[in-house]
Formats: sequence, C-alpha cells, structure tokens
Amino acid sequence: MRTQVGIVGAGPAGLLLSHLLARSGVDSVVLEARSRAYVERRVRAGVLEHPTVELLREVGLAHRLDREGMRHEGISLRFDGGDHRIDFADLVGRGITVYGQQEVVKDLIAARLDDGGDIRFEVSDVTLDGLADSPVIGFTGADGRREELRCDVVAGCDGFHGVSRGAFVPEVFDRQYPFAWLGILAKAAPTHHELVYANHSNGFALYSMRGPEITRLYLQVPPDTDAGAWSDAQIWDELDRRLAAEGFTLNEGPVIEKGVTGMRSFVAEPMRHGRLFLAGDAAHIVPPTGAKGMNLAIADVHVLAEALVPFLRHGDETGVDAYSDTCLRRVWRAEHFSWWMTSMLHVAPDDDPIARRLQLSQLRYTVASRAAATSLAENYVGLPHGESH
Repeated sequence: MRTQVGIVGAGPAGLLLSHLLARSGVDSVVLEARSRAYVERRVRAGVLEHPTVELLREVGLAHRLDREGMRHEGISLRFDGGDHRIDFADLVGRGITVYGQQEVVKDLIAARLDDGGDIRFEVSDVTLDGLADSPVIGFTGADGRREELRCDVVAGCDGFHGVSRGAFVPEVFDRQYPFAWLGILAKAAPTHHELVYANHSNGFALYSMRGPEITRLYLQVPPDTDAGAWSDAQIWDELDRRLAAEGFTLNEGPVIEKGVTGMRSFVAEPMRHGRLFLAGDAAHIVPPTGAKGMNLAIADVHVLAEALVPFLRHGDETGVDAYSDTCLRRVWRAEHFSWWMTSMLHVAPDDDPIARRLQLSQLRYTVASRAAATSLAENYVGLPHGESH
C-alpha cells in the first residue's frame, strides 16, 4: 500500500493534517490504535483559541462549532475572596470558544470519511523504518493482517506515549510539577458564563463548562491522589470553598466522570528527523492551566501542511527545513505562558509563605495593570500560527 503522507494518530492533529493535505490534493492514510467510538468520546481539552477557530472556519470544519460552541470574551481570576475579570474583547479584540476536543474529533472524522479519506482504526504493532528517505510504516490492521504503508513523509501525531518520538533520540526538556488536577465532569448547568481560575490557600480550582447542561471542574491535589478516595460530596464541598465569591453559586449534579491529571512541561527538540515530522503531544506537553495543548497541536499541523505541499509537489524543502524551528518558537512561548499561569495560581506543596505572597502580588498586578492584563489576554486567546513573541 502506498500514500504520500502516512499519519500516525487520529487525534485533532492527525485528522486535521489529513484534511488540510486533501484540500491541496495530497493523499494520506491515518492510522489509529483506538476505535472510532473511543476517540470520539474521549474528553480532553475544551478551549479553542481564536486562530484555531478561524482556521477551522477557513477550511470548512466549523459548522457545528459555530452552532454549538460557547464563545467567551474573557476569564475571571478569583483571589482574595474577589472576582476579577480579564476582558479579552476590550484588551485585544478577540475571544475564545469552548467546544470539546471530542467534538472537534467527531467533526474531523465525519469530514474525512465524507471526502473519502482513509482512516484505519484499531491498528497495532506500528513500526517506522526508512525515515531517512523512504519511509515504511508497518502495522497490524483491525483484521489481524500485517501490512506495510510506503510513503514520502511520516507525520507522528500519536501523542506522548506513541511510537513516533521513539523512532529517534531528540533532546528532551522535562519538568514534572508537584501537584495534579482532580477533574470532574458533572451534569449540572453552568452558573457563570466564563471560565474562573481561582487561587485559594487550599489550592487552585478551575470552573469551566462543556455545554449548557455540563460543567467541567478541577481541584489542585497531590500527584499521587487516588480519584476514588474523594467522594462526590467532598469534591463539591472543596469546590464551593475554593471558588467562593460574592454573588457566585455553584450548581451541583451527578458526577459523570472523575480522574486525576498529572502536570508537566515537556519539549522534544527537534520536531523533525529525516522524513518524520512530530506534531502535538508527540513533541510537547504543557500544563493545562494555559489551555494550550490542543491549540498547539493544531498550530503544528497548520505549519506542517503548508510546508509539505510545496515539498511533495515541487521538491521545495524551504518549509520542511524550517518546520521544527518555526513550531518551537510558538511552543516555547506557550510553555512559558502555561508555566506562568500555573506558578501564579497553584499553591506550593511546602506552603512557602514567600511564594504565597509573590503569587498574590502577581495576581493583583495583573488585574490592576492594563499592560499586564493585555499580555495575559493576548497569550490566552492565541498568537497567529507560525508566530511568537
């Protein structure tokens, strides 16, 4: 079997890359270890940056997003018992859209299949060979048959634990944080129209939503926390405590999902090895505080598609040679912003009184200074793809 681009991974990055390439007449095959049902219901990120939304609109993938997505023009920083709104629309003239990653994946899969795209679900034993000049992807299909996919280029979009990054030895930068998020998805209508980031002496809390009847909420916890050790009542009590503010009420409802997410900053450099190009979580992980993970993956493949088309059509290597450096400038900007948000909002495990006062000083400055608030807003709503400051 042969194609121009072999894509490993059917998350937002791999699927969008396949769609972008198809629009330019470039063939691809997408290989995914999980079932279609699994990837379409896997709840992950939910905040789409302005450039992400604009790209999805431009390439015809935003019909349901525009109908069901929840546009937000700001966020709240909650500390000292008060609520302080960062007004994105006023500060930078742009906003974000809350629309679950699983919904983006559903839209992408439907679009690719409607267009005759080739997505192979439930593949296993993926191997990568010939990456210097003649890539071959070996895999076992859902029917148990061993197959080979010969291609001009491989896009490794298979996440942090995928096989792609292991095909070479990049330089790795890795920081694990001494806390995690206990997250719940609850059948409870949101009572606040925008995200709330709360700094409380007990730890960080995040108030978010996934639709008109579903809320997504998080609590800072130690990284070795067992989600099952927290009862629903304990979680709601602690959310009430950390999110408390005058005039704010928290709707409670049945907990649909509960889990603990570790936090790390991770970057692999370079993002290219011969004819293999890494994108998304295969190359970088950010703490979720900055809402950058899925958006970085989409920015990567936007840059990659624009580089691969002239390379595959005309042998022009300008874009592919610049791919890693172009993406990494944005990646490191996002890493810094996510680290900054994380360090400003989470309580240090050792309860360092100096760190606590530094946090509050930074929060007070951020909400009092238009320049500081503008910097937060500009980074949160998203820098143009391929650019960084």
